[in-house]
Amino acid sequence: MRECISIHIGQAGIQVGNACWELHCLEHGIQPDGQMPSDKTVGGGDDAFNTFFSKTGVGKHVPRAIFVDLEPTVIDEVRTGTYRQLYHPEQLISFLVFNAVGGGTGSELGSLLLEHLSIDYGKKSKLGFTVYPSAQVSTSIVEPHNSVLSTHSILEHTDVDMLFDNEAIYDICRRSLGIERLTYTNPNLLVSQVISSLTTSLRFDGALNVDVTEFQTNLVPYLRIHFMLSSYAPVISVEKAYHEQLSVAEISNNAFELSSMMAKCDPRHGKYMACCLMYKGDAVPKDVNAAVATIKTKRTIQFVDWCLTGFKCGINYQPPTVVPGGDLAKVQRAVCMISNSTSVAEVFSRIDHKFDLMYAKRVFVYWYVGEGMEEGEFSEAHEDLAALEKDYEEVDAESAKGEDGDDGDEY
Repeated sequence: MRECISIHIGQAGIQVGNACWELHCLEHGIQPDGQMPSDKTVGGGDDAFNTFFSKTGVGKHVPRAIFVDLEPTVIDEVRTGTYRQLYHPEQLISFLVFNAVGGGTGSELGSLLLEHLSIDYGKKSKLGFTVYPSAQVSTSIVEPHNSVLSTHSILEHTDVDMLFDNEAIYDICRRSLGIERLTYTNPNLLVSQVISSLTTSLRFDGALNVDVTEFQTNLVPYLRIHFMLSSYAPVISVEKAYHEQLSVAEISNNAFELSSMMAKCDPRHGKYMACCLMYKGDAVPKDVNAAVATIKTKRTIQFVDWCLTGFKCGINYQPPTVVPGGDLAKVQRAVCMISNSTSVAEVFSRIDHKFDLMYAKRVFVYWYVGEGMEEGEFSEAHEDLAALEKDYEEVDAESAKGEDGDDGDEY
């Protein structure tokens, strides 16, 4: 059995993490104090969930998690919250890192921690769940500086990184759930469903489980191009649940809709290099294969010419769990899509543009230099991000060149 440790850094990392652990506890029947009345996983007697929980001598199940922030307010919310008796730091084995790159702690401390983890645990897979600045909404004037500097670190020290964007997820909450007065809780519940889907195979046994390392192998064709786009379906309110089609085909199609993407970029502007679909609940291989076959016929979903298969699918029969009092309706089946698309370059291009405008005037740079950084680190990080954009452009260009003279059918 493997053991995964989750590291939650800064406000965003901690709040997303708290939502994830609440969902994990509900999925496994673990109470807020860590006790499991049946002392069995839901639907069976296996102990696969111990990948994420450790069991103490008195029968308490403790998340393998660490919460880190330089300012105590958000951690205090965890300490005094419903799950205050649950948490305790445990041994470091393999890594999931949750942070935001716009603020201070998640970007700066997060980058330093990633660097040290890379040195001490270089052969362990490191998955990042990173909140990037929104296209229109800003929470900090120095977001471009922090984002460029930390992306430079993420490029080098993570193996796979999932991009999230508050603006994109807020739009999903408003459109699909009808929520007008949004708090961070609403998008965090959606992000926790994505992370739960990705780690379900580690926590529950299943006949058609696909391991996280298999997804990593399929999703990352080049070492640097490891920033992923994600979506989740169905995102549906309790009021609408009885009036919607929620077949495997329907939720699969929904996962590819522009409006379902959890980062502000348009997959229609780029091409997919790989796509992983993770189904939970009542989904059978026959329906999944039929849904994928239909998706392959859509002209709006384009793959690079060298991607011969395109799809990796996993099915876990553990039904989707919802948080009591939350916004999502309880459904029989759900799908999470993690994809590697050249369109994520739009995220970096936006950040790069804003950084250029500010760095040309060297505004706010003195804060960083005053803390011991050298100005040359800005130029180095900026060049690295520009090179990353170029990497994505070249993948697009090579694919377009390879399609010359054929009928344009990637399949």
